[in-house]
Amino acid sequence: MHIGDQELVTILKKENNKELAFQLLVKKYQEKLYWHIRKIVLDHDDADDILQNTFVKVWKNLENFREESGIYTWLYRIATNESLTFINSKKKRSMLPLNEAGDYLMDNLEADAYFEGDEMQKKLQKAILTLPEKQRLVFNMKYFDNMKYQDMAEFLDTSVGALKASYHHAVKKIENYITVNE
Repeated sequence: MHIGDQELVTILKKENNKELAFQLLVKKYQEKLYWHIRKIVLDHDDADDILQNTFVKVWKNLENFREESGIYTWLYRIATNESLTFINSKKKRSMLPLNEAGDYLMDNLEADAYFEGDEMQKKLQKAILTLPEKQRLVFNMKYFDNMKYQDMAEFLDTSVGALKASYHHAVKKIENYITVNE
């Protein structure tokens, strides 16, 4: 059964079918959101936990969804915020300096039994982890998800020009990292 986003939102707003509509929403978007979260936190178990937290937050806040953006945009924004909150809380709990969060995430990636990448993919992930948080998000969205700048601007609440500049700087930093570490 395929149901459009607008119809799904309409059903979600009705109390009598809310649970069924929510199940359809989860089924439709859980895999996309999982991979988005996984690219941010790198660890499978952490990504699963954050995905669950994302859907709990969505369920609790359905009546606050104002439909100013699409449902997927709203879900994506919540998943992104939950992921960043998770990373920041890990940094605080482990008392990591901000610049060592990448080391923490890389350690998680290397210890993750579900990571199937080769050495070049590890090197790319290490390079990505050297980026500032916003550049890392923009790079992941553009490079891995092939997301349009206009959609990113909506998710991240910023201008297309700023995103293009962030992506350009991220690519240059990654190229430099890979060149230096060959």
